[in-house]
Amino acid sequence: MRCPFCGSEQTQVKDSRPAEGGAAIRRRRECADCGGRFTTYERVQLRELTVIKRSGRRVPFDRDKLARSVQIALRKRDVDAERVERMINGIVRQLESMGENEVTSQQIGELVMEGLRKLDDVAFVRYASVYRNFTEAADFCEFLAELQSRDAAGGGDDE
Repeated sequence: MRCPFCGSEQTQVKDSRPAEGGAAIRRRRECADCGGRFTTYERVQLRELTVIKRSGRRVPFDRDKLARSVQIALRKRDVDAERVERMINGIVRQLESMGENEVTSQQIGELVMEGLRKLDDVAFVRYASVYRNFTEAADFCEFLAELQSRDAAGGGDDE
């Protein structure tokens, strides 16, 4: 593992322990050259996924990018980090278990919206506003009215 501080490949594992409920291994590492310490996580990856963007471009799936977009939606919201991690792990497992090596960015977006809806209403609306490209206040009103009518009809799947 390359040191993020000096780029050296001379790093040593100082401590390993299970993380994320056994879904990952957390490793503390130290660089032999600069003495810098850092943490890495090792997770099971069932398959290499490629994301097909709306433009048609294909890019490798990046779990960290997914986590960053969720964190942006959850900014300044009081949501337990463990619940967020479980949601992200669940989305990744769903994507990997689809049986396809390629997934669309729309599929990912819908899974994130579904997860955020169960996690935090404000984060859900924030994410939806970017994902669905809201351009004016009326877009929010329309989305919220659709959401309320779906909930009133029993279509909500909150826990």
